[in-house]
Amino acid sequence: MCRITAAGKEAAVARFLQEFPDAPRAGRDHPALRGCDDIAWADFGCPAGVPALLRGLLDPAAAAEAERVLCNVLMDGVFTMGPAMPAALPFLLRLAADPMVPVRTELVEVLFVVAELSHPVDGSSERAIRFLGSDRDHPERARCRAVFFEHAEAVRGLLDDRTLPDGLIPPEERASLLKAAAA
Repeated sequence: MCRITAAGKEAAVARFLQEFPDAPRAGRDHPALRGCDDIAWADFGCPAGVPALLRGLLDPAAAAEAERVLCNVLMDGVFTMGPAMPAALPFLLRLAADPMVPVRTELVEVLFVVAELSHPVDGSSERAIRFLGSDRDHPERARCRAVFFEHAEAVRGLLDDRTLPDGLIPPEERASLLKAAAA
């Protein structure tokens, strides 16, 4: 299975910062990002530049690339969240709630993926375990469910938000987010 290495994540953040040196200043005072500099991202195996990527989501010129790189940094593989996802999730939820975020739609879609990947894996299904790994080996799933639960009001607000494009939240994705928030 394709894995994103720590070195690859570091290199991607360095390229982003080189290409968009002003992006880290874009969201310096945004209330959704309060506390992002206080997290020891390296403890999760992430580059120290995660706060710069989060702030880059607020820079119209850099937002699309910041979202792409951030997703790569927070994921360990195609269907595997990295250990930093639960720490980043509150910021992603708050940013997705802000209609002024340039990549808001993309962040909502990221939340769908995180919610889906957060659901417990059927321990009796050898195929599911082979494909997704066991819950014991992926504690980030339970941690993300806890974050969704803690921010259930924000999840419900997002699902009821009339400023999002029609059809963005299909019924199955709505159900997945609600299920994750009900943990």
